[in-house]
Amino acid sequence: MHELSLVASLCARAEAVAVEEGATRVTALTVRLGALSHLSPDHLRDHLARASTGSLLEGARVDVTVDTDTASPSAQDIELLAVEVA
Repeated sequence: MHELSLVASLCARAEAVAVEEGATRVTALTVRLGALSHLSPDHLRDHLARASTGSLLEGARVDVTVDTDTASPSAQDIELLAVEVA
């Protein structure tokens, strides 16, 4: 369930960016997974696909990098790095 909360927060932040920009949809997200986030890139994409159905994010490309530094202050985080809108 923790994963779903993180994904919902990510979606909300990306939608907020789109609304601020006056966009009609999000075309791509760039996300960094912390080493201790317990998600793989494919798992994150699956969660985002389900969570974004019917939203401005539906169908957006998701580019994911994985940080392998377990000592990083953001090792448990899912960080939204960029949002592309149309």
